[in-house]
Amino acid sequence: MSSEEREFSTQGYSPSRRRFLELISYLLGAIAAGLVAIPIVGAYLSPLLAAPRDQWRRVGKVSDFPVGNFVEVTFLNASPVPWSGVTAKQAAWLRRGPNDHFTALTIYCQHLGCPVRWEPGSQLFFCPCHGGVYYASGAVAAGPPERALPPYQTRVRNGQVEIKTAEIPYP
Repeated sequence: MSSEEREFSTQGYSPSRRRFLELISYLLGAIAAGLVAIPIVGAYLSPLLAAPRDQWRRVGKVSDFPVGNFVEVTFLNASPVPWSGVTAKQAAWLRRGPNDHFTALTIYCQHLGCPVRWEPGSQLFFCPCHGGVYYASGAVAAGPPERALPPYQTRVRNGQVEIKTAEIPYP
């Protein structure tokens, strides 16, 4: 057997250093791709695995809210996850009308999602980011927002005001 034949026959049985490093690089590349894919696949599957989104959340007693003025209330997000931290809380503007009829509007401006503030003197909501203005009904009064502030469903049960949560209504 010549030296060329021996070299050719041994390459099939004992991997060379180059082949070993090539296999290791393929393995490490596959592991890295798998680690990158885990959060991406999780993001796509999370809506399928999420808890029911619409839930009634208590925000306070009826007597806690004065008639005719908006009060900012906070409540737990519709589908919080254990690692949400402070982002698991949502906020809304709640107004008590006559006969204990409640109106709840999202706190987020429909232009870029900045929190709006209520000014009782002018009876308007103002967005500090780009000058959006809303009427007390939530309709757009001025500025860049194209849509009204989305309302939440409300109800009174056992003397408690409840808001039906949904996804955060960002623009």
